Amino acid sequence: MQSLPDGYRALVIGHTGAIGSALLHNLQADPRCALALGVGRRSDPAIDLTDEASVARAAAQLRAQGPFHCIVHAAGVLHTPQFQPEKRLAQLNYAQLEATFRANTFGPALVLAHFAPLLARHERSVLAVLSAKVGSIGDNRLGGWYSYRASKAALNMLLKTAAIEVARSHPRATLVALHPGTVDSALSAPFNGAAIGRSPMDAAADLLRVLDSLRPEDTGSFYAYSGERLPW
Repeated sequence: MQSLPDGYRALVIGHTGAIGSALLHNLQADPRCALALGVGRRSDPAIDLTDEASVARAAAQLRAQGPFHCIVHAAGVLHTPQFQPEKRLAQLNYAQLEATFRANTFGPALVLAHFAPLLARHERSVLAVLSAKVGSIGDNRLGGWYSYRASKAALNMLLKTAAIEVARSHPRATLVALHPGTVDSALSAPFNGAAIGRSPMDAAADLLRVLDSLRPEDTGSFYAYSGERLPW
């Protein structure tokens, strides 16, 4: 990443998923990157995004290896063995709403709270959360996928609000929400992802290319993997 300082340090939270692992691989392969770490349930330090104390501990332990110039949160959920995205209002239920918001909104919110302070203060830095185009309120023309759409829309608002605050202490930082597009992964598998999706490595390269093109004045924005700026 040419926009970051030579010898930059990077962190991928949720590095065992398809996109997260590809992001980590690309960052580790960058000769300008001095350190690229993956953090997840089985890493050291480990992180459980449903447990605030775990998130706080991981951030505290990683502080000594910072400051970081690139932090990407790449964890999330669309479906589980227990549920699929709702197509109709009649399918809404509390358990699915709660599980989806825990993974897609509450967890990333805790990451913003505890990991944004680990960004470099006086050098160029970026922090990104993986969102989804279906979380755009302005772009919603098809309906459906109630809890997933709402959880990503809420994540976008959290990111936008955090960007305003972080800009005061880290004026060279850019915080953004990213739409990775359809990727051949477990998340998209029930929706023909293998047939219509890009490879995780291609998706990761696209996302890092977008991050590399952004400037501090782009903070608090929502971008697609193509570089298109998306409406909230």
